[in-house]
Amino acid sequence: MNYTAEAPAVWDPAFADADDCLLSTDQCVVRGQHYFVKGLIEIPVIGSDEVFSWGVWVSLSRESFSRASSDLWDRPGREAEKPYFGWLTTDLPVYPTTTLNLKTRVHTRPVGERPFIELEPTEHPLAIEQHKGINLERVREIASAVLHAGDGAQR
Repeated sequence: MNYTAEAPAVWDPAFADADDCLLSTDQCVVRGQHYFVKGLIEIPVIGSDEVFSWGVWVSLSRESFSRASSDLWDRPGREAEKPYFGWLTTDLPVYPTTTLNLKTRVHTRPVGERPFIELEPTEHPLAIEQHKGINLERVREIASAVLHAGDGAQR
């Protein structure tokens, strides 16, 4: 019920040894100029108490990244922080149009929990699914597509 991207779409493995680049399980910096956090797009599964989630990367401004990843990262109560604006930087190939650069709001959660990524309500199929939910058949379609795509997403 969860698939995750290992890195933002802009990440290149050649960056791994660069002093101005960082890739951890939760944060990414590219060339000291582009900042990303990993969060979850959660989609309700209709007729179930379960939630399907995409582990995705979102770009943040330098200021928002600094606040979220340094100032508040380990601070209890951080979930009271206002959401940050960000751009989705994970392409989910199970959708007919790219998911790159969809507008998001990054909601910080308690320490130890990944942020909740809220997509701006649009006509994009991913945004519609997040706001309306999906059925179990759609979950199976996504699972099949991801497992056969070899796109770097993992279960």
